[in-house]
Amino acid sequence: MAKAPSKTAKKDKKPYRLIKKRNGRYAIIQRGKYIRAEEKVKILVAEGLIKLPKPKAKAAE
Repeated sequence: MAKAPSKTAKKDKKPYRLIKKRNGRYAIIQRGKYIRAEEKVKILVAEGLIKLPKPKAKAAE
């Protein structure tokens, strides 16, 4: 017997898991390993969880 198609739309699965720690920071796990540094920042900005500070303009002398 064939199954009827689901009425709810399937979400696009992400290749990583976001976890909010008790101290308020975020951890990203991909295939059992933690993602760190620049790649982590890119993901958090894309998700809208953090905002990057604007670079300061250099003082003209």
